[in-house]
Amino acid sequence: MPQISGPTRAYRVVQIHPLLKCNLRCLHCYSESSPTQLPSLRVDRLCDALDVLQREGFNGVGLSGGEPLLYADLPRLLAHVRGLGMLATVTTNAMLIDDAKAAMLHELTDLVAISVDGGRESHNRLRGHPRAFEMMRDGAARLRRAGVPFGFIFTLTLENLHELQSVAEFAIAEGATLLQVHPLEEVGRATAALRGAAPDALELARAFVEVARLQEEYSGRLVIQYDVADVDVLAAHPERGYAMAPGEACSLAAADGTPLADLIAPIVIEADGAVVPLQYNFARAFQIADLNAGPLDAQFDAWKSARFEPFLALCRATYQRLVGDGARQYPFVNWYGEVLAAAGSGFGVRGSGVLVLRS
Repeated sequence: MPQISGPTRAYRVVQIHPLLKCNLRCLHCYSESSPTQLPSLRVDRLCDALDVLQREGFNGVGLSGGEPLLYADLPRLLAHVRGLGMLATVTTNAMLIDDAKAAMLHELTDLVAISVDGGRESHNRLRGHPRAFEMMRDGAARLRRAGVPFGFIFTLTLENLHELQSVAEFAIAEGATLLQVHPLEEVGRATAALRGAAPDALELARAFVEVARLQEEYSGRLVIQYDVADVDVLAAHPERGYAMAPGEACSLAAADGTPLADLIAPIVIEADGAVVPLQYNFARAFQIADLNAGPLDAQFDAWKSARFEPFLALCRATYQRLVGDGARQYPFVNWYGEVLAAAGSGFGVRGSGVLVLRS
């Protein structure tokens, strides 16, 4: 059975988007990053935030963007993560990796994740650059020569499952240790550029079968991770999707000194300083904190007392719609994507104002 990434909290990660500037303007970019985007976060503010978040129980940091290799203070930020004893990953399009950057990533990261969108033609079309695939492959080769552990992230759409086999072959040939299959979500630039391209529930089930086949074929050579939740597991353990009963949630949040990571993980720091649950673009009605708005400890306490329960109510409503009482038509769901969409629509919240693998 393939490894599935579902809602769990053993690996408590802070996903940081320190900037929105990117050398590309990808059609499926959830943050609408581009060469002209200027918002970025001061590294000292991020380091201070990580000091607090490490004490709050978070043990991993994932850096993306924008293109994180354009962030001038990336080495300093990664060194700070290392000093805190937290795991560090960087997600990149790999086009800007030279030998010096590869050496820096070797010293300061645990894993580099490279985005790939299929074969050369598909990748270049979605990336909007005629040589994106070749430059990405060159960057991967530099990582390999420098001894940097790396993997690939493949964005699954409604129409590209047939390319997954060739992507797995490419990952093996390039020396990757991991292939992560992540369903497209129609947010950011994809809302217009790729409308209707997100995989539906039936396609998620078909993709699971293909992932299972490839996992068996490449057993011992490549870990293939599928970013969906198993509906049966969610049904048996609703707390994995933050759909626990109100009484249980309230008692947990009310407990003195409960670390934030015991309540919610992953969390995301966006390029404007907003700290939100689960995924980039999460509705600001559920915002956890703002790096520009005073001490984080006080903001976390305020979120626990005022916004944690509305967030859980959102998850319970999403759970009931997708999992509960005979709603299970298909066996897998992009859980965080569904909660993200429900938060944006206000579904089920009137008046309210991860990488862990499972075999």
